[in-house]
Amino acid sequence: MLKILLPVDGSTACHKAITQFIQLLGWYKDVPEIHLLNVQFPLRGDVSMFISQENIRQYHQEEGLKDLKEARDLLDQAGVPYQHHVTVGDVAKAIVQFATEKQCDQIVIGPRGLGSVQGLLLGSVASKLIHLSPIPILLIK
Repeated sequence: MLKILLPVDGSTACHKAITQFIQLLGWYKDVPEIHLLNVQFPLRGDVSMFISQENIRQYHQEEGLKDLKEARDLLDQAGVPYQHHVTVGDVAKAIVQFATEKQCDQIVIGPRGLGSVQGLLLGSVASKLIHLSPIPILLIK
């Protein structure tokens, strides 16, 4: 069975891409195994001196679930089965690592839609993924 990773950041571009991806599911011979992934940024500083690791983990999980909510709702409404995951780290590296570990066949993302100059200045997750990933990437705008 084909495995597809849909990284989700809670942005409008991401939700637009998921909506369009749902419409493209007919491209696939069988309904693929879909994994939604939200990557949370690590907390800055040494907050573990003041907050327990369990509370930090719970915070990341809650924030990740908030970012995943709309994507999950879209897939639920379309009757598309999926699994959802939350991890912490550098976004592009975490996506590639997760996709590799899960042996995904494709990563489907929605670029933010920044202009080329802004994208170069800010650094785009999509651009980083294209350079880092050995797994094919489908960009849906």
